[in-house]
Amino acid sequence: MTGFVSVRRRGAVADVVMNRPEVHNAFDDRLIAELTDTLLAIGNDAGVRAVVLTGEGASFSAGADLQWMRGMAAASEKENLGDSLRLATLMRTLQFLPKPTVARVNGAAYGGGVGLIACCDIAIAVDTAKFALTEVKLGLVPAVISPYVVAAIGLRHARRLFLTGEAFDAETGRSIGLLHQVVAAAALDHAIDHTLDMLAKGGPKAQVEAKQLALRMGNMDETRAAAIDAANAALIARMRVSTEGQQGLGAFLDKTHAPWIDHP
Repeated sequence: MTGFVSVRRRGAVADVVMNRPEVHNAFDDRLIAELTDTLLAIGNDAGVRAVVLTGEGASFSAGADLQWMRGMAAASEKENLGDSLRLATLMRTLQFLPKPTVARVNGAAYGGGVGLIACCDIAIAVDTAKFALTEVKLGLVPAVISPYVVAAIGLRHARRLFLTGEAFDAETGRSIGLLHQVVAAAALDHAIDHTLDMLAKGGPKAQVEAKQLALRMGNMDETRAAAIDAANAALIARMRVSTEGQQGLGAFLDKTHAPWIDHP
């Protein structure tokens, strides 16, 4: 246990568990740092053949933590840039981790939680899970996670979901490519174990090369991703301190309507 992240070893499998169930495993700076460090260590561990990423409790990850969002709303553009770059580093570390990765989606995932799922090689979810990319409702955009989400669900679906911020269910997540499999909660661990059994049959070096091959064929490499992440981090930093971003964040935190919404 490192605090907000725990690692449970099962032979050659590392279960990486986001451990903030009281806030639905929402991101803050500490969780981002611990998860990044954990993944980097696992990536260098020759004894690990596969990684399972999941959340403790009822949710996978609710995205940004409320208190963290308060800090972002009050922070300078430079401070927001640093926060965004750290989140970008986490996503890129997971995307290019030199191990097979499986998202065990035990419940709802929003914002950055959707990004984590998109960065995993395989994603299996319970049929009751809900998903959303709600940033536009706050006057923001899902900038940092966008390359990974677009790669997972395709441009057409991304255009809709980025623009509407609407919630969608697990079966929709499967149909658009975010998820590979949807199962009842009681069958989740069996489905994960079946996938791990299939992964165990592959040569570990071949799997590293196969993952990199697929990413290259999808025009994704780590150097190019770092440059894209830097540009997207700068974008969201600018938007958080903009008038609309401040209004949207303020309305969300104060539980009021944003000024662009027509209401009685």
